[in-house]
Amino acid sequence: MLSRNEVKYIQTLRHKKNRDEEDVFTAEGLKVISELIEADFNLKKIYALKDWLDEHTDIENAVEITEDELKKISNFKTPNKVFAIFRKKTAEQIHGLKNKITLVLDGIQDPGNLGTIVRTADWFGIENIIASTDTADIYNPKVVQATMGSIARVSIVYTDLKAFLSNNKIVVLGAVLDGENISAIEKLTESLVIIGNESKGIRNEIQPFIHKKISIPKKGNAESLNAAVAAGIILAKLVS
Repeated sequence: MLSRNEVKYIQTLRHKKNRDEEDVFTAEGLKVISELIEADFNLKKIYALKDWLDEHTDIENAVEITEDELKKISNFKTPNKVFAIFRKKTAEQIHGLKNKITLVLDGIQDPGNLGTIVRTADWFGIENIIASTDTADIYNPKVVQATMGSIARVSIVYTDLKAFLSNNKIVVLGAVLDGENISAIEKLTESLVIIGNESKGIRNEIQPFIHKKISIPKKGNAESLNAAVAAGIILAKLVS
């Protein structure tokens, strides 16, 4: 049985400030938690329904809870059997970008978009994502859930993009509305691909660092593409 204080503590982890102070994050659901455990993330505590625990008797730091208790600590309307608290990874460093395609995210605000971008990057074998400091928190529960476990395989580093790009020697592609048709770009083995903010695009101070502007040709009347969808189309063209 969960104490009232434990429920309150878990609920505080919905906020970035508290996750940062505790150096932890939460994850939910069968697939996401399974992926994180397999990837050797440091499991601090796991809360699960009896039937899940009966099938995972080797899990340490496990607490049996009821469905009502799971609903109290879950971040979602329909929680799925298991909830866990993990230690965050040690802060990643920017390295190993040579001979690879790397995504650069400039102010991606929506947690669902960020999680989907991470999942898409994993699909295409992208190992690294560089993100501006105002991009959504990778450990936001909605981001973790949207990655569907890909957070375990894709490294994301938050940094000052202007400073990073000032010292960069890799070709930079930028996704904009008036760039060269992505279909005309040859497949690459090394580049940085910048995806901008959902509504504002790539900010003005970053644009001078772009070597080639690229665009997804428009056929219909939609004003813009979702950032995660755009990232997927671009990666499909560049790496497939």
